[in-house]
Amino acid sequence: MKAIQFKQYGGPGVLEKVETERPSLNENDVLIEIKAIGVNYADTARREGQYVVPTKLPFIPGAEVAGVVAEIGSNVQGVHKGMRVITLIEAGGYAEYAVAAADMLIPIPDGIDFENAVALPLQGLSAYHILQTMGRLEKGESVLVHAGAGGVGSLAIQLAKIFGAGKVIATASTPEKRQFAEQMGADDTVDYTKDNWEEEVRKLTDGKGVDVALEMVGGEVFHKTVECLAAFGRLVIYGAASGERATFYPASLMKRNQSVIGFFLPQIMKKKSLLQTSLTELLEYLSSGQLELTIGGVYPLDEAAKVHELLQGRKTKGKVVLVP
Repeated sequence: MKAIQFKQYGGPGVLEKVETERPSLNENDVLIEIKAIGVNYADTARREGQYVVPTKLPFIPGAEVAGVVAEIGSNVQGVHKGMRVITLIEAGGYAEYAVAAADMLIPIPDGIDFENAVALPLQGLSAYHILQTMGRLEKGESVLVHAGAGGVGSLAIQLAKIFGAGKVIATASTPEKRQFAEQMGADDTVDYTKDNWEEEVRKLTDGKGVDVALEMVGGEVFHKTVECLAAFGRLVIYGAASGERATFYPASLMKRNQSVIGFFLPQIMKKKSLLQTSLTELLEYLSSGQLELTIGGVYPLDEAAKVHELLQGRKTKGKVVLVP
């Protein structure tokens, strides 16, 4: 089968097309013929050797796939060949086939195509659990969403509204992206490339600050986001796209009872009942029209390096998808 892998850490150029054997499955697994692959910042972090957990070489990236069940393990029940499914896997998604645990499969509802289905799991679940499980968002509270035109950001804006947020403020770097964030439901938008953008956020909350903030940039943006927090505010970190490390004095949170919380989706994946419940809920929002997905581009698998370059260059909006 065709796959994209890297044998050394580095820029997008280390991604190369290879021919390899189809993965073998055990009795509790299924083999999926992949129809669409979600591209995420986690893939670029893997490629650069900067992921939260070690990445062993050679490595085929890709944790988010949609496709058709091609083979079934001997112990698998309730799954049939030809079933349309989405799932999250540890690695191996940038390929024509991948193996997944049968109990991690979610059927794709009628009326949702593979590209839209694969745009939901990783970023949708991240937005859902950052707001609900980690951020403990309550009705009427305010939310700050960085990269509001991105995959997680655009979904977080919508979900915050579904969950009853009072005000949602989104940041983005261009007028077009800020307009897009407003179309997704943001009440206000801020240009985070300007100096003192954090002061604008405070003004938009009448000086109070935001109750929940989603942060995935790191460095100076992290420090300024802390300054945007209200008393009892919660800042949830789910990435460090800038690659910058932030030096932080935790006791500074004590004065206003604030929290800085880490989020890592694979920990949620370990609780399979929680994962399946929340993903099913997200699919219901999508089917009912409450949740809108934005596909920023669909590219052939061979163009994975180009897609990584576009993603890291902040030249995409919404979800970017690869197809074998």
